[in-house]
Amino acid sequence: MAPRTLIRVASLLGCAAGFAVAPRARVRPVSVAAAAVKKVGIFGGGTVGGGIVEILETRREQLLAATGGVGLEVKTVVVRDASKQRDWAVPPGCAVTESFDDVLDDPEIDVVVEVMGGTTLAKDVVFRALRAKKDVVTANKALIAACLQEIEGVVNEVNEGATAPVQFGYEAAVCGGIPIIHTMNTDFVGDEVTRLRGIMNGCTNFMLTKMEAEGLSYADCLAEATELGYAEEDPTLDVGGFDARSKLAILIRLAFGVDVDENEISCKGIAGLKTVDFEYARGQLDGTIKLLGVAARDGDELTAYVTPAFVPRGATLASISDATNAVEVASANLESSLFVGRGAGRFPTANSCVSDLVACARNGLPEPFAKKVQGVRFHNDYSSFFYVRIEYRNALGIVKSLGDICARHDVSVYSLLQKPGSKYFVLIAEDGPVSRVKKVAVDIEAEDWCVGDVFYMPVASKD
Repeated sequence: MAPRTLIRVASLLGCAAGFAVAPRARVRPVSVAAAAVKKVGIFGGGTVGGGIVEILETRREQLLAATGGVGLEVKTVVVRDASKQRDWAVPPGCAVTESFDDVLDDPEIDVVVEVMGGTTLAKDVVFRALRAKKDVVTANKALIAACLQEIEGVVNEVNEGATAPVQFGYEAAVCGGIPIIHTMNTDFVGDEVTRLRGIMNGCTNFMLTKMEAEGLSYADCLAEATELGYAEEDPTLDVGGFDARSKLAILIRLAFGVDVDENEISCKGIAGLKTVDFEYARGQLDGTIKLLGVAARDGDELTAYVTPAFVPRGATLASISDATNAVEVASANLESSLFVGRGAGRFPTANSCVSDLVACARNGLPEPFAKKVQGVRFHNDYSSFFYVRIEYRNALGIVKSLGDICARHDVSVYSLLQKPGSKYFVLIAEDGPVSRVKKVAVDIEAEDWCVGDVFYMPVASKD
């Protein structure tokens, strides 16, 4: 054996045989061969799908070490239009196709990654893959929120009596690059979660940051978010709060063990916000505005909602800006935990998909929906202090009329605020159910002195 060969072997063995190791600069990099290979089929070759391919190709040896010697090889990518130019390099030997069957009927493909979006074709892909005994990784929060119990049933069905259970990973479905799914599935199993609260949509947080910092209108901020790729193909999912609601529904199952139909969760988007709301939040109330998803358990009752909310300056979530996501978890054992990370973009989401792929290769994905609790009732009426913004025209008796309306619906007025010269004033209502505030808003809008719609949002606590 030549001395140079001995030096290379020693470098790989960490000098275990006592060989002298040449300086690092003299040793050419050695490509480590995979002991086994898992072949991957990807549905969706867009932003996230391309990011997954890039990470798998550029971090090949790093990932090989992470999997314990199992290679991850992209064999096929299914796209809508195979002739379209891609902004990522197709790996050697990888086919780009428009046929679902090229993946789902291929016995060589071990793992199916679904990043195509939607709840119709994507559902067929996921269910067929699971029934074909292929592991599945998805970033599709809308599909999971809408079909969680069905997915759980299929996973249980195909794994009954199986010696090698099929794995289902969905880390990328909630909050992009934050490992919140794995955390809730593994790190809170011996804990009791009492509340989770978070900024769960990167697009709207980017927009609200811009509206506050630069005084831009809602329309201008949405245009910029779309140009930067933060908005979904249908921005209504983002700005209407529906994207955040899907994520919240998934987290509710993981945190509280309760299945809640996402359509039952109160959902209000950011389209009703105006620059004047940020002026009042910053100048009169010393805080900011965030789109929050909140779920809380009190005894056997669970409440949940998605809505813009006034957040006091001292609260942790007030400082979360740009396209960043953050989730606060209050629990009996850990008390308060905060998880922060990028919630939108190619690589944060792709990174979470790759993490699931690595776990699949190690057969290490946890049971996807392990926690199940009986006897907890969902109640669609949450309580809070409320910020109520009203546009008015000058008239006599406005304050008296307002007081009468609030008294009629058992809503206590904490304070009234008005900026000099403003055509708006703000009522802060004391802690009470949102159902009463809705009735107050309807009655105010019926008054001659009220102009347009009344806007209301909860006031978040600092802790």
